[in-house]
Formats: sequence, structure tokens, C-alpha cells
Amino acid sequence: MLKAARIAAWLLSATIVVASLVPPELRPTTDAPHDLEHFAIYAATGLAFGLGYGSRYPVTIAMVIFAGAIEVAQLFVPGRHARLSDFMVDALAACIGLAASHVLMRKSKRYSIPVSHVNTRTTDTDSG
Repeated sequence: MLKAARIAAWLLSATIVVASLVPPELRPTTDAPHDLEHFAIYAATGLAFGLGYGSRYPVTIAMVIFAGAIEVAQLFVPGRHARLSDFMVDALAACIGLAASHVLMRKSKRYSIPVSHVNTRTTDTDSG
């Protein structure tokens, strides 16, 4: 599951980069509101990174920087523009996704068998 979450995290990140930096006429669109599109992809990416790498501060900081870098990079793409409101939605959604991963991981630990309860006998050859 860890490997799948990490792969999903990087694929979602790549999707954000491509969708954000292609010329406007090549950008995929949906019928969903603009802010909802941003929220959904960044929340999913935050969730995937949180499940794959943990919801620690460095991951959170990296996600916020990523959201800002994408907006700044749009300044250099003809027909695209950076919006502070997009950055705020993106960064908030990524943080919510990371927080959701933290909650999910805590709940899953509650229902898992602690390592101390697993039979870990050593043989005489293991102890030297």
C-alpha cells in the first residue's frame, strides 16, 4: 500500500504540473467549478503524499511550496495567469488531504495488531 500511495502521489503531482502549465486551449476541463477542480486534485495529492510519506511538517511545507511554485510557473506560460485565490485553495486542499491521511493512518493503527503481540521467537543460532 505504501508503494501504491507513493506512485499515486507522484502521478497526481505530474498531472497537476501538466494540467497547470499547458496552454489554456489544451487544458482539460470539467463541468465542475474551477475552485472545486483545484481542491479535488490537491486534496487527493495531499492524501496520497500523506499516506506514502507521512503527514509530517516537511511534507506539508513541500506541498505548500509546490502549490505556490505552480502558480508562479503559470506566469511564464502564454495565456495562463497566477492567482492568489488558486494558491490559497490549492495549499489549503493539500493540507486537508495531509490531515485526512493522518486521521486514516491513526485509525488503521487502532485496528492493527501491535508488533509486540506478534510471536518473535529467536532460535539458538540467531543469538550467537
